[in-house]
Amino acid sequence: MHYQSGKDELLFYVGSYASKDEPSIYLCKLDRKTGLLTMIDSTSGILNPSFLVANKEASHLYVVSEQTTGSVSAYAINPDNGKLSELGVQVMEGADPCHLAITSSGYILISHYSSGHINSFGLNENGALADISSQVQHIGGSGAVADRQEAAHAHSIVPNQEGSYAYVSDLGQDQVVIYALKDGKLEARGEVALPPGTGPRHFVIQESVSAAYGINELNNTITTYAYDHTDGHLEMIQHITTIPEDFTGVSYPADIHLSPDGRYLYGSNRGHDSIVRFAIDPSTGLLSEPKWMGTGGEWPRNFAVLEDYVLVANQNSNNIVAFKRDGDTGTLTVTGSELEIKAPSCIEPLNGGTE
Repeated sequence: MHYQSGKDELLFYVGSYASKDEPSIYLCKLDRKTGLLTMIDSTSGILNPSFLVANKEASHLYVVSEQTTGSVSAYAINPDNGKLSELGVQVMEGADPCHLAITSSGYILISHYSSGHINSFGLNENGALADISSQVQHIGGSGAVADRQEAAHAHSIVPNQEGSYAYVSDLGQDQVVIYALKDGKLEARGEVALPPGTGPRHFVIQESVSAAYGINELNNTITTYAYDHTDGHLEMIQHITTIPEDFTGVSYPADIHLSPDGRYLYGSNRGHDSIVRFAIDPSTGLLSEPKWMGTGGEWPRNFAVLEDYVLVANQNSNNIVAFKRDGDTGTLTVTGSELEIKAPSCIEPLNGGTE
């Protein structure tokens, strides 16, 4: 039995922006009865582990090192105490890897912000990365926002539930690019062009209502797509703002997650420093009823949505904040519980935060 989340506690890892000489990956615990956050252990030796993902068995953790010469590291998770043991590092062609995902068939997909590369890797029997399976590079930006869209910027890559398609949000090109996946090979299947200056960043799929959602960094919106799981096709059906109409400051949306029951969608706003909650129409997938909650810190880069809590990584104020989540209404309430961590960038619950 692996050291994993249960009814009374949630174990989660935090990635951060840090040097190789200081702690950069943290193992933490949420007491689900009290909301108390505790740091259990930390790992150093990896530069800027800005995004990480655990497999569903909670036996391995995969981490990108966001730097000019990017790399991805594999760690075994100790089944007794959750501590990490490095299995190997894979240096990649591509600059500033910023997102990775695991497909249902066990391939690792990685996107690189600065160079526009997309890489896929298989896994060895011990969970370490095998040789590269596929590589694609996006070329050229839309130029609509001159200082952000001068080139392709592959910000995330998200596989569907079956692992048959993957979706790349390219902030620089104002596109979501669709790839077919077979035996770890990426094959382009088309793209969806968003309005100029949108800047797509992260993406989620709600299979039960045949919808997908993308959060857009440059124009403070979420795009709703009709999603066809048979051919992977997307069709834009809604754009909705992530910030209140009366907000006049500067803000950049970052992360997006569904509630475990698929009834609500959440997004983070850096600058407005909030989490926005939307209700999902079960028949159309359309979003409505936005509600905002301040994140108790600055620059909420990433967050995790559980049945009973939402955990937010506030990068610029160096804190993780816990909010109680109402499963019926999706609303958040302040718990007063937080954890000090330098420049947190990603939160990854073990086993998805479920029992």
